[in-house]
Amino acid sequence: MDMNIPYTVEERPDTGLTNGKLGIWLFLASEVMLFGALFSTYIILRMGAPEWPHGELNVVLGTINTIILIGSSMTMVMAWASLKMHDFGKHRLYLIATVVLSLVFLVNKYFEYAAHFASGELPSKSTFLAIYFTLTGLHGLHILGGIIVMLYFIGPGASLYKRNPEQFTNRIEYTGLYWHFVDLVWIFLFPVLYLL
Repeated sequence: MDMNIPYTVEERPDTGLTNGKLGIWLFLASEVMLFGALFSTYIILRMGAPEWPHGELNVVLGTINTIILIGSSMTMVMAWASLKMHDFGKHRLYLIATVVLSLVFLVNKYFEYAAHFASGELPSKSTFLAIYFTLTGLHGLHILGGIIVMLYFIGPGASLYKRNPEQFTNRIEYTGLYWHFVDLVWIFLFPVLYLL
């Protein structure tokens, strides 16, 4: 008895989506609820606080990281578009560029965290810092997860392209949807934590 679930690239008649795309959208909906709850907590705590720190974060580094993540979203789209044009070589270069930009983001975040720790600004020091480290730390874990998936598709997962290019292209598209969500979360985190 074959226990494998067949992979289909056809759209479902009831949703108009492939199974994989429906799955990633459902996963992203759960992620929206997770980050939505954290953002709501931030708003409630900030509204109830008599004073709220301002100017404690490095706006220049936050801006640079915002530009880096927007750039990584562009390279992710180009990686997928290259596959649609049947150019695996360009796809791989764009996917590697996405990973490199992601790593630069994490290195910048490391230096930012290190500066906070060096000056004694730990999560236990204030509610603001606790929220800052929780939100940006969770976001950083999502970045790391995306890097791991992309490295898999650059490495051993790339062999799928030779066997089934359409399935591989779909998987890159789903990875891209996840990546754009991670970038979008940062687009909300940056102004809320760094500018307001």
